[in-house]
Amino acid sequence: MTTIRLTVAQALVRFLAAQYTERDGTRQRLIGAMWGIFGHGNVAGIGQALVEYPDLMPYHQGRNEQAMVHAAVGYARQSGRLSAHAVTTSIGPGATNLVTGAALATINHLPVLLLPGDVFAARPADPVLQQLEVPYAGDVSVNDTLRPVSKYFDRITRPEALIPSALQAMRVLTDPVDTGAVTLALPQDVQAEAFDWPERFFAERVWTVRRPGVDAAELTEAVQAVRAARRPLIIAGGGVHHSRAETALAEFAGATGIPVASTQAGKGSLRYDHPQDVGGIGHTGTATADGLARTADLVIGVGTRYTDFTTASGTLFENPAVRFLNLNIAPFDGHKLAGLPLVADARSALDELTEALGMHGHRVPEEYVAEYTGAKDRWERTVDACFAAPDPAARPTQPQVLGALDALVDESDIIVNAAGSLPGDLHRLWRARSADQYHLEYGYSCMGYEIPAALGVKLAAPERNVWALVGDGTYLMLPTEIVTAVQEGVAVKLVLLQNHGYASIGGLSQAVGAERFGTAYRYPAGDGTYTGAPLPVDLAANAASLGMRVLRAGTVGELRAALGEARAAEVPTCVYVETETSDTVSGAPPAQAWWDVPVAATATRPSAVKARELYERHVSTRRRHL
Repeated sequence: MTTIRLTVAQALVRFLAAQYTERDGTRQRLIGAMWGIFGHGNVAGIGQALVEYPDLMPYHQGRNEQAMVHAAVGYARQSGRLSAHAVTTSIGPGATNLVTGAALATINHLPVLLLPGDVFAARPADPVLQQLEVPYAGDVSVNDTLRPVSKYFDRITRPEALIPSALQAMRVLTDPVDTGAVTLALPQDVQAEAFDWPERFFAERVWTVRRPGVDAAELTEAVQAVRAARRPLIIAGGGVHHSRAETALAEFAGATGIPVASTQAGKGSLRYDHPQDVGGIGHTGTATADGLARTADLVIGVGTRYTDFTTASGTLFENPAVRFLNLNIAPFDGHKLAGLPLVADARSALDELTEALGMHGHRVPEEYVAEYTGAKDRWERTVDACFAAPDPAARPTQPQVLGALDALVDESDIIVNAAGSLPGDLHRLWRARSADQYHLEYGYSCMGYEIPAALGVKLAAPERNVWALVGDGTYLMLPTEIVTAVQEGVAVKLVLLQNHGYASIGGLSQAVGAERFGTAYRYPAGDGTYTGAPLPVDLAANAASLGMRVLRAGTVGELRAALGEARAAEVPTCVYVETETSDTVSGAPPAQAWWDVPVAATATRPSAVKARELYERHVSTRRRHL
């Protein structure tokens, strides 16, 4: 057997460079690049290996370990989960900073390879710098915090252990059911240790991403359920995009006339102007979609996990006779809400279901089509009203900011968002023009995701305009990768909305009787609250100090001009706008469905007492779908 003598880190880099994915006849590199911040836990191992083989593995210099994972996740999602990035860190804080990003990746079923350094396997000194000592377990390090948020975890304590572990890691990264964060913890001494590797370990490998078809018995039941329904509703989840099943969904909806609502992850599965698209579903959904959900007798979930935002915490599907049909590649999700499972790849399942129903010429009643078409037209007029900004000299509301952007973009633009009040406005109002235009991370809804994720998206689609939409609270969480975008000339567009605090949580706080406590960015008022004057924070100056070009917009007219200038820019550019938040100015439509956030059961303050009364009324409508 021919062998090659390399360090563990060198062998890992060479192995990763030879891995590919294939789906539908298209082959691409599995690990497209590696992000890294170096310290004593990886500088002599992975760091040296990247210098040794500069042509094998592109490298991106990050500023924050969590942000590097977000960038990798953005890249993976834009790449259809067929290509991913790796992230290397030192031991200690660098490794634990990965945890939030790993949780986000795993919850959203998006692949990322994490390569944190670890303490010495040989234990020549104990403890070493940044080592966590656990008296009852000598084999525990801070990297064990990554176990519950990883789909696969291993600690490579011997060089030869890398071979089976690396292969398992690739298997999980390319598994459409089990993909997520994959962690290979690498003790710093093992990274630098030499070993005689089988040459075959470095041969090109192609990992086929499966499209499993449906079970015949499950398909028969599904056809019967659809044919028996008079008011069916499709809920399109993120699995539609992961499968690239948008065309199959459009054909199924068009053939049957069944309306399609979408989760945050599934929005864009149909274009906003498709006849069967009825917008977002659930707490942040449209009046059209939520009205249909309340009377639906069959809910067809396609690639959705049915989170509480989608089901309005179990209160949305009111029809006593409602049943659920779940097209999902994961059996775990296929059986939710006591539904009929159709366990298969979303595109395969939709194609087979369309064909099977076509044999019977099935289509929903025309009066049902007329009903949801009329409701959709009415909602579009609501969106128009929210986006309208008749006075160009006025300060824009947040929906008017979205309206200005909506008027500017075309189907090639991509918008990235994750947290705050923007996800609700976007889910209800945004008009998605292409399958991948709407990039919302709402599985973990992680503040700070937007800027690094936009960087990852732009790396995956350099020809596209990529917009990161952030509020001031989110911006302050993680603006660090602005520096990386400037350094590498990645021309992301940042729309930074200043509303002086946590607008979303402030509104929620008000609704649950907590009186917006601790949610505003203001000076203390002397009574334990932060209700004084707004803080004199200049986030535009901060972004400029990090190297970004900044355009300030104080009015609607200035905003429109700045957005147009930013879209044409070939350098990272920020549009900074302070939004109008006065109670006298119309904003976005209110929530069309409930969301369960428990309210204090006992209180003396009138706001909390009133909130509890309303909460108990909502809770009484919750159902268990059995």
